[in-house]
Amino acid sequence: MESAPAVPMISMKSVNKHFGDLHVLQDINLEVAKGQVVVVLGPSGSGKSTLCRTINRLETIDSGTIAIDGTVLPDEGRKLAQLRSDVGMVFQSFNLFAHKTIVENVMLAPMKVRKTPKAAAREKAMSLLERVGIANQADKYPAQLSGGQQQRVAIARSLAMDPKVMLFDEPTSALDPEMINEVLSVMVALATEGMTMLVVTHEMGFARRAANRVVFMSDGAILEDAEPVQFFDHPETERAKDFLGKILHH
Repeated sequence: MESAPAVPMISMKSVNKHFGDLHVLQDINLEVAKGQVVVVLGPSGSGKSTLCRTINRLETIDSGTIAIDGTVLPDEGRKLAQLRSDVGMVFQSFNLFAHKTIVENVMLAPMKVRKTPKAAAREKAMSLLERVGIANQADKYPAQLSGGQQQRVAIARSLAMDPKVMLFDEPTSALDPEMINEVLSVMVALATEGMTMLVVTHEMGFARRAANRVVFMSDGAILEDAEPVQFFDHPETERAKDFLGKILHH
């Protein structure tokens, strides 16, 4: 008996997306195995963020299929909400509720969506804040925290739903340089703990250190998909060589 091949955690098949005349995702085929960290790189406007946002249907697609852990994403309805709760998402902007404390921000979704009792939600939220290194800020409001701290709260908030997958869409691009590392170190820790992650970022150090694979996009298409060492040291396409030349030598 041969064991069945493992179902990929994220599967995109022949995915196309247009904004008007602009073909922003061109026949995207991408699989991310359970526990893999895939970093998506590419110039601005290459479709990276759109790709990230289609995975939990923040952007609709024109054709193709996207599946999470073997279940194809429906277009709408309760099934979609359920699947969405399996996919954590962290954006450039922290999107925290300004009128709620840090711990309340993290407790909210489990209580509302999973009907977790308040005491249990709080206990879990505190342990997650501990995990991202800001448990001592639990009773403060977002405006009292630095950008790096707020982004770590946003990560804790996503983790509170026990997601199967974490999507990061340029999570450090709005941060001051000294705050970037505190967020990246939380992400590196998640990667080492085996979280399945798809990360759109410009942080090459993170890509080298934490990624299993680097996917390079340009003009809505995936041009390269390789291990970090292979991609950084021996890019195959002219577009990738040009991109790396600009980024690594500025």
